[in-house]
Amino acid sequence: MKSLALGVLLLCLSLLWPTPAEGGSSGFHKVSNFSWENCDDGHDPVVITSLEVEPVPITIPGKVTIAMETKTSVPLTSPLKAVVTLEKEMTPGFWLQIPCIKKIGSCTYKDICETIDSFIPPGTPCPEPLHTYGLPCHCPFKKGTYSLPKSGFQVPAIQLPPSLSSGNYRAQTILSQGHTHLGCFKINVSLAEK
Repeated sequence: MKSLALGVLLLCLSLLWPTPAEGGSSGFHKVSNFSWENCDDGHDPVVITSLEVEPVPITIPGKVTIAMETKTSVPLTSPLKAVVTLEKEMTPGFWLQIPCIKKIGSCTYKDICETIDSFIPPGTPCPEPLHTYGLPCHCPFKKGTYSLPKSGFQVPAIQLPPSLSSGNYRAQTILSQGHTHLGCFKINVSLAEK
């Protein structure tokens, strides 16, 4: 579950930091004003109980340290649906939803278990630091509490499309299984060119 929540976090962040693409702008960027919350005050079956990201602002490329704890009161199996809504603040108080283009933006992922498997093929060892802390990286995830102590990650250099340049962003991810709502998380972040 920890890797699932970390995957959801990284999924949300990857919407702001897409992989290099033709026509994108390059350069150094920094992410500031990071905040997060559970949508329902922590009453869903799947919740993030703590999340720390350092440093803020995050410099891209650069190093980031993440510490996270998640809890699930139900086992999680495939298919595990994630609906991501990504918005950019165009003017103070006016948010515009970014459409889903090439799996970036406000997208519906029918099964994030399959998405995880595409990044970490089944049968291969879980990557660090998940392996060190004995955290799973594939569905199914047993119910319980999963903790990732402070761990460093390298944020690679990226090229951003002009539509995803400097500004304030917010992302909401809703997890469900069949018709059962499992969790909802919100992330707010500001992105600025350095």
